[in-house]
Amino acid sequence: MRRFTDWGPACVVLLATMLALVFAPAMVQRVEFAQTSARVSFARQSLGEDDILVRMDLAIRRVAEAVEPSVAHIDVRMKSRGGSSGSSGSGWVFDTEGHVITNAHVLRGAESIRVQLSDGRLFAAELVGSDPLTDIAVLKLAESDGLIPAIRATGRHPRQGERVFAFGSPFGFKFSMSEGIISGLGREPAGAVATSSGYTNFIQTDAAVNPGNSGGPLVNVLGEVVGMNVAIATGSDTDGTTEGQSAGISFAIPLPVIESVATQLIQTGTVKRGFLGISLPRRGTNTERVGYNGFGVLVPAVSRGGPADLAGVQADDVITEIDGQEVTGIGVLRSLISTIQPGQSVKLRLWRDGEVLTVEPKLVEAGPEVVVGSSVLGELFRFGVQIGEGVGTRGELRPVVARVARGSAAAAAGFESGQRVLRVAGEEVRSINELTEWLAAAGLLQGTEVEITVAQVNLETQEFEERTLVVRALR
Repeated sequence: MRRFTDWGPACVVLLATMLALVFAPAMVQRVEFAQTSARVSFARQSLGEDDILVRMDLAIRRVAEAVEPSVAHIDVRMKSRGGSSGSSGSGWVFDTEGHVITNAHVLRGAESIRVQLSDGRLFAAELVGSDPLTDIAVLKLAESDGLIPAIRATGRHPRQGERVFAFGSPFGFKFSMSEGIISGLGREPAGAVATSSGYTNFIQTDAAVNPGNSGGPLVNVLGEVVGMNVAIATGSDTDGTTEGQSAGISFAIPLPVIESVATQLIQTGTVKRGFLGISLPRRGTNTERVGYNGFGVLVPAVSRGGPADLAGVQADDVITEIDGQEVTGIGVLRSLISTIQPGQSVKLRLWRDGEVLTVEPKLVEAGPEVVVGSSVLGELFRFGVQIGEGVGTRGELRPVVARVARGSAAAAAGFESGQRVLRVAGEEVRSINELTEWLAAAGLLQGTEVEITVAQVNLETQEFEERTLVVRALR
């Protein structure tokens, strides 16, 4: 009887422990399941009571419904050395007269153009005019009945952080829509694919943009066009010359530029540009040399009798703002001035010897050498070539290939750093101005392949040999 009394409590404890080990996990799981079920029920109930996400989805759907009928898919057929080829891009309806806006590079070399709208209708289209400097082109549809022009955010300035939507045909997926925010303004995307020839005052967004989106509208939450997709940045090639997919950074031409250029192309077929009359280096200048620390562009020299000179701008002034927009670099300054029509006054904010001044020069019309030179050099940069000046075979200054981007179309065509440019399409070249002039005359900006004769050193004989290479404008 004593043994039973001594071992009884121990057996009871052991039995209880075994039961706990067996049934406790199940009980814990049931408790956790009950808690999870309660959280799920509460979440579902909350979603049903607070419809903010439903309303956001509805608003985005309304943006799509408001914009999509104005979006255009553009098919282009062109001649090539191997016969004919095709490509596609995007655009948007500008007015009820049948004008469609797109990028100039989308139409480069086009023999025939067809435009499709989101309702399936197909239209033959003709090129009204093209501006390579801003990469803007205007088409005219054969019919204008039943067109719905896009709403434009005229007079409204986009701001960093605002939500935007990009429309177009990425990789041929027609009438696609992507979402993002405005990441920055006044960008100069040196490492961008399919960038325009000269204009660099871009809107930067993180909306997904890929090949085929070029020319499509970028709209705000009201469905209003604030810009036009033009370029992407890629992680594969920081030189900006290798085609690639989006790395989460895309660029758009601001609406004021589009409206100014498109209106001139529709009315006259040409674009007149403002000219300020200051010299600018090809690369950035050191504003700290004059004691200024901040965003701005140093003026090395002022053309005597030009608009800037008459308004009181002096050498070593720093231009910090144009019409209220911050000047973050030379490209932004050049772009802002060149897209203002001659005869208009601009408000320049200057820094001079520690003082802030404001002047208002009235712009004159830029000569063709200014416009053509910027456009051609921009196309060469996109091709993968940067041009500089060097000593020719007889000791004279001559254009030289200063740099060739690795993996670029120029490298594949045989261009190498150090080559001296001798002739363009058979015409002798003695300066960078002549180089750009002959390339433009030969049709580079219209998509024509142009032959360039260069001289380069033979590593075995150490003598110069001539080679004929082909340059073309990338689409």
